Amino acid sequence: MKRRAFISLIFVFWALLCQSSSISVSAKETWIKAKSKHFTLAGNANEKQIRKVGAELEKFREAVSRLSGIWQRRFTPSVTVFVFKDNETYEPFKPLYQGKPAEVSGYLQSDNNSAYITLTTDYRRQAPESIIFHEYVHFLTGGGQRGLPVWLSEGLAEYFSTFAVTGGGKQIVIGRAIPAHLRRLREDDWLPMQSLLTADHNSQFYQELDKKTVFYAQSWALTHYLMTGDADRQSQFRQFLNAVAGGLSAETAFKQFFQTSADELDVSLRDYIRRNVFSPQTINFDRKIETDETMTVAPLGDAEMKAHLGDLLWHIERTESGEFALERALAIDANQPLALSSLGLLRIRQNRFADARQLLQQAIETGEADFLTYYSHAFARQQQHVDSSGYVSGYLPETVAEMRASLNRARELAPDFADTYKALAFIHLVQRENADEASALIRRARELAPDREDFLYTQAQIFLWQKDFSAARLTVQEILSNGLKTDIRERAQFLLQTIDLRESEAAFAKVEAEIKLRQQRESSKHTQDDPTKPPGKRFEGEQVRGWLTRMDCSDNEVTLTVVSGVRTFKFRAEWGKLTLVRHTMEIPNQITCGTMSPARQVIVTYRPATGFKVKFDGEPVGLEFLKTATN
Repeated sequence: MKRRAFISLIFVFWALLCQSSSISVSAKETWIKAKSKHFTLAGNANEKQIRKVGAELEKFREAVSRLSGIWQRRFTPSVTVFVFKDNETYEPFKPLYQGKPAEVSGYLQSDNNSAYITLTTDYRRQAPESIIFHEYVHFLTGGGQRGLPVWLSEGLAEYFSTFAVTGGGKQIVIGRAIPAHLRRLREDDWLPMQSLLTADHNSQFYQELDKKTVFYAQSWALTHYLMTGDADRQSQFRQFLNAVAGGLSAETAFKQFFQTSADELDVSLRDYIRRNVFSPQTINFDRKIETDETMTVAPLGDAEMKAHLGDLLWHIERTESGEFALERALAIDANQPLALSSLGLLRIRQNRFADARQLLQQAIETGEADFLTYYSHAFARQQQHVDSSGYVSGYLPETVAEMRASLNRARELAPDFADTYKALAFIHLVQRENADEASALIRRARELAPDREDFLYTQAQIFLWQKDFSAARLTVQEILSNGLKTDIRERAQFLLQTIDLRESEAAFAKVEAEIKLRQQRESSKHTQDDPTKPPGKRFEGEQVRGWLTRMDCSDNEVTLTVVSGVRTFKFRAEWGKLTLVRHTMEIPNQITCGTMSPARQVIVTYRPATGFKVKFDGEPVGLEFLKTATN
């Protein structure tokens, strides 16, 4: 399995070291759109500022690409960068905290499919370059379900936010001291270290402005200390990162590798700050980091501007404002591709799948649809066949054709988008066709996104379909041991029971097939000497001769399942009232309860049960194991 992007990013450095209800945008403002090699930028800042943001992002991306050797993400979501000229026009597009716009100068919003970076070029608040680098580091390190702890995520982003290209474009510097953080840390109101280590994205320490400044400062200082402090700390930090990437919880990994208490760590960090030695890292390259000269800039029309902003708003949970903006965009231009696609995705989130499918189909018909539009079109179609319990029993042929056409086009446009392969595998699974192809598709999905436990669940289903019970069970147990999502863990627990049931059914079917084969062989034998015939009748009662397929035991009773011809008999007796006799050494002294594999040829002598509601054919008094006939 591949490591997450943040591990590759950090370890290269180690090697080198050692809501409003509507949006309000002035009609007089000029909005422009710029496209660089890897980024789409939109904003009401001036062209020079937007070009600079794009150029800095391209330089940072290229530098990281060189440090890593290759670009680390198997699939890189599209990145849209919003550049606002001041805080006033930025305010309506900030995420909400306790019903009010959060106090931020920039933020990143990303998921498996797309990413958005927003910032203001208002120099009175914070230099835009540092915001750009800070947010893009979040993008690089945000892949996978098991995210970094918040202190480390923000600490790394701040550490790399000091990125600068020097030495004529052949050298970069990172990890420089941040004066504002140092001034804040010299005040005597630090957060308790335990609070810092356990804070999440909803914590007051992370959200509230008066606490946020010290949270960022301490996170940066702690990360700097662990990365560039003494050799022991550096070694511990590498092990910590590796363990978190491997799936261990940050809290467990911290205790295991740092072997120190929060209070002791606090003392060490305060001493590091007092020493005031924050050595930056300088990294040299053989060739110059070039600025992208291919950037194109054009005015942003009213419909497309509203589409971009509406898309951003609903992704940051300002849904009403985003929906309003997208509908306004379509009122201006009914065929605006981004507005159609984005509103279609929003309808999927709202479980309005028929509406979503129609909007996404319209987006496809414009001829400008991206991979996500095609994938989501197939997904919306699939969801129309999901029952109330969340399961799909089958698709009509025309539905299969429609979904496959969209998914195959999505795969052409984005070959490394893992969800497409999973969706194609799922169609095979539901239709019970081409198991080998389904298996290959889900393996590819897991190669691209190895920590997606929903992919792991689908793989377990395919193993069960192929009757590879051992592989299916191991896969489900992996989910139950390491899974984070409660709904998938619950479904995995149910699937584990299904695996046990199907395996028992398969074993029983195998036994029945063996019995049928033996009966056919016996019927063709016409010898006078029958080696399976016991020496006379030993017990009083009725008898049945057949194959013992199961013997189920409890502390007091035993239940026998015997197949004779086309009929299956069930007998139950108390242990003390049943005598077992063997006529052959093939039968061991001790019989294991459960499925008999292979089935044993027996004679059961029994007292018939009476009554209309009896569940058993009788009470056995004798169970005689015979010698198995051979050819």
